[in-house]
Amino acid sequence: MPYLVASDLSQEPAGVRFRALVERPGILQIPGAHNGQAAIQARNAGFDAVYLSGAAMTASMGLPDLGIITVDEVAFFIRQVARASGLPVLVDGDTGYGEALNVMHAVRTFEDAGAGAIHLEDQLLPKKCGHLNDKKLADAHDMATKVAAAVKARRHLYVIARTDAAASEGIEGAVARAKLYVEAGADAIFPEALNDEELFREFARRLPGVPLLGNMTEFGRTPYYTAQQFEDFGYKMIIWPVSSLRVANKAQEKLYATLKRDGSVKAILDGMQTRAELYDVIGLHDYEALDSSIVATVVPPTKL
Repeated sequence: MPYLVASDLSQEPAGVRFRALVERPGILQIPGAHNGQAAIQARNAGFDAVYLSGAAMTASMGLPDLGIITVDEVAFFIRQVARASGLPVLVDGDTGYGEALNVMHAVRTFEDAGAGAIHLEDQLLPKKCGHLNDKKLADAHDMATKVAAAVKARRHLYVIARTDAAASEGIEGAVARAKLYVEAGADAIFPEALNDEELFREFARRLPGVPLLGNMTEFGRTPYYTAQQFEDFGYKMIIWPVSSLRVANKAQEKLYATLKRDGSVKAILDGMQTRAELYDVIGLHDYEALDSSIVATVVPPTKL
């Protein structure tokens, strides 16, 4: 049913629901959802939470992932994804959009928009995708201050601290940073861009009892591991951050090439979501049923 029906909405805060998902047995699988419809499709496939990637948000705006998106722009994405799906959303908070006060503002804004969790990273601006080269790291104590600020500002939001230190400081430096962030109040740790199984396992061994998040992004430094493998490594969460956007963008590229070549989309109709399928996903008929003044939509027959 539509989000307009209050009885269909969870009465528990998103942060409480996200924490409960992490604490249950097994690994929490969190696919990326770059817009509201993708979030509905993820929910319909059986997922219990979704992820909003900074790279996916900026790319969908035609921008690179360099930390130039604003708090209000991110809040727009959070509102549509949380509202459309009803699921708790883990949000990529980049570097926190500034220092401690900026982090606190972001936390409050994201929580008000419907976020269930946030992760903050220890890079300096201009930040980079975690799987790229020459990332500049913040001082570990400055990052810990941001984590403490996020924890102080939240009501229920689940706070994850990401460290990008493995590439430049090795496993020792990354673990040391992670321990400092846990001391500052982080609920979980996200070690970014580890590149082999033993590193994932070693990180988990060094942080017993701390929930860990693994990133299974495509075309990056991490080999392709399954959710079960990440669970075996000792991880409690796994994200596929940009997968939905990559698939959608590749399909759109094919659409425009076909349309330019043929002057028609007929050749790729079988790769399209039909009108009936679209209306089913977004719940058009449920909305119509809420207002008897709206005449029920009749989907026209397909004409080839």
